[in-house]
Amino acid sequence: MSDRFERLGWKSKAFDTLNALFLFALMLTMIIPFINVVALSFSSGVASMQPEIILWPKAFSAEGYAIVWKSLDIWRPFMNSAIVTVIGTALHVLLSSLAGYVFIYPRLPGRRIMLTFVLITMMVPQEAIMIPLYVVNKDLHLINTLSALVLSGLVSGFSILLMRSFFLNVPYEMAESAKIDGAGEFRIFLTMYMRLAAAGLATVVLFEFVGRWNMFTAPVMFINDSMKYTLQVALKAMIIDTNSNSGTYMVTTNVRMAGIIISIIPLLAVYPFVQKYFMKGILLGASKE
Repeated sequence: MSDRFERLGWKSKAFDTLNALFLFALMLTMIIPFINVVALSFSSGVASMQPEIILWPKAFSAEGYAIVWKSLDIWRPFMNSAIVTVIGTALHVLLSSLAGYVFIYPRLPGRRIMLTFVLITMMVPQEAIMIPLYVVNKDLHLINTLSALVLSGLVSGFSILLMRSFFLNVPYEMAESAKIDGAGEFRIFLTMYMRLAAAGLATVVLFEFVGRWNMFTAPVMFINDSMKYTLQVALKAMIIDTNSNSGTYMVTTNVRMAGIIISIIPLLAVYPFVQKYFMKGILLGASKE
């Protein structure tokens, strides 16, 4: 197979050069818009209104961040998003890990049937169950509460199967030995499987944290009270509505871009701590015994 690749030129310097140029061009399409957003956020209001792409701030100013945080009262939706993300992620990881742990037992009655139902939930698009979800939350009196956002997506088939895949990499004989020594199931789960599956936990945490922090459909569907808006909904109102005013001034481009930067700061802060485990988890979770 390798000889065939060489004959096709896939291992030649020309192919490597073209591949590198393609990846570099692809990187530019992602990094240039981000740099433009950062540059506009640190520009003055007048300079940021110019219809052009800039890679360095014009008339350097941090007024955009001050306006976003104070005058537009962005701290409230920021805290709402933080509460929903932290609590929701913690519960999601715990419940998905418990379910994944249960599914590793080969003698579990009805294991195949339950796994089939978990897979089926991954085939149903979110849009198809929006109305039933709204009706359920309305009957539970959860409309206009942050609890509705925490409970939304509390478990997922993807996370359950991912954690199950990581737990299967832990030798089952270790759990049997721990049981002989008198350890209970919950102790084995916490002290053995959760520690040895740290890469899997980091993967699920990162996926869920990013998903909940960027959650938009559920807040729009369940929340009508502006005091309980999450950050993404508040930013949508600020960025899309070009006629929105706060006080006596217009919301300029640097203010909108500053809001975008503030919204991604938590994601940039979390990723370095889980990046090592995340990359390891992606490779380990894709392997089969």
